[in-house]
Amino acid sequence: MNMSDFELDDMRQQMQTLKNMLEKQQIVNDTMMRRSMKKEVSSITRRYYGIAALCVLMIPYGYWVFVKLAGFSMAFWIATCIFMLICSAATYYNSRNVSSPRLMEDNLVEVRTKMARAKKFDSNWLLFGIPMCMLWLIWFFYEACKDSIHPMSNGLIWGGAIGAVIGTIIGLRIHFKTQRQYQEVIEQIEEITQ
Repeated sequence: MNMSDFELDDMRQQMQTLKNMLEKQQIVNDTMMRRSMKKEVSSITRRYYGIAALCVLMIPYGYWVFVKLAGFSMAFWIATCIFMLICSAATYYNSRNVSSPRLMEDNLVEVRTKMARAKKFDSNWLLFGIPMCMLWLIWFFYEACKDSIHPMSNGLIWGGAIGAVIGTIIGLRIHFKTQRQYQEVIEQIEEITQ
C-alpha cells in the first residue's frame, strides 16, 4: 500500500464516520419532532375528551337548572340535550382522527392526512355550532323573559348574557389554540418528510 492508498482509505473511513453521525443526528431529530408532535396531539385529545364529557354532564345539570330551578319548558331542556349530544358526538368523531396511541409511530403522510382532516372538521364545525348557539341563546332569553314575575328571571337574563360573552371568548380561544396546534403538527410533518 502506498501513501495515496493509505490517505484514500483514511478519507473513506472519515466519510463513513461522518455519514454515521449524520444518520444518528437525523434519527435524534426525527424522534424529538415525533415526541413534540405527540405532545401537541395529546393536548388536543385531552381537550376533546373534556369537552365531550362536559356536554354529557350538561344533560342532568341542565334539567336541574333549567326545568327545576328556573321553570323553563321541557321542550327547551330536550332541545338542549339534543344539542349537547350532537356536540359530544361530533367531538368524539373528530377525536378519532387524533386519539390513536400509536399515531406518531405510523406513516407520517397518513398522520398528516388525519391531522388535516381533523383540522378541517374542527374549522367547519363552527358553521354548525355558531348558528345553533345563537338559536339556543335566543330560545334561552325567550324562556327567561316569558315569565317575568319569576324571581330568577332577571338574574337569568344577566347571567345568560354574561355567560354568552365569556363562553364565546373561551370557545374561540380553545378553537384557535386547537387550530394552531393542528397547524404546528402538520408543519412539523412536512418538515420531516421533505
